[in-house]
Amino acid sequence: MKFNRIFLSAALIAVALVVQVSVLARLQLPGAVPDLVLLTVVALALVYGHVSGALVGFSAGLLADFAPPADHAAGRYALVLCVIGYLVGLAKPENGRLTSAAVPMAVVVAAAVGSTLLYAGVGALVGDTAARHVGLGSLLFTAAVYDLLLAPFTVPLIMALARRADNDPLADTGGSNGADVSSGWLSSGTGLRIGTQRGGLRVKAARSRASRAGRIKGVKRL
Repeated sequence: MKFNRIFLSAALIAVALVVQVSVLARLQLPGAVPDLVLLTVVALALVYGHVSGALVGFSAGLLADFAPPADHAAGRYALVLCVIGYLVGLAKPENGRLTSAAVPMAVVVAAAVGSTLLYAGVGALVGDTAARHVGLGSLLFTAAVYDLLLAPFTVPLIMALARRADNDPLADTGGSNGADVSSGWLSSGTGLRIGTQRGGLRVKAARSRASRAGRIKGVKRL
């Protein structure tokens, strides 16, 4: 991984973990807890791909394993997020552009459900039956709902930051075929094309400068 990716990923994971432990875990919501660390891994994997996504997921999970008040075996959540980061990275488009908000929304739901199932499955292998007592169905439903509600406020922002730090051209333009969802979660539904608007403004500015230059040269010829 590039230095920019490592630095940004570490900073985002640290912030997400602090918010997760100090704020979200204290909300006392029924069922699962909104997983900001998972959403951070999903957003970074959608930009960096499956290899970097697996590395980011493993690092984030390992930090979460040791963060208080963790009460499970070390490495359990690291394994879960490593698998999730790898699988989510496979959903990254070849051109790097996500033109529909439906794709990341579906990925978030799948990641929330998949991480809960993997966590419960690994727990069953090591003798942790907490998920069985709480109710696995309730955990799956609430995890998907909470993460889906939190995703529009986090995933697009993290994706945009990752692309800008990685010097990705998609961070400045949405491409000719439509705006990327990291420029606006609902841009494809509302028809707002931020990248295209910026490109149009640049073209107009260039034409204006060329016109002024032509008038100045004409005056000099006179």
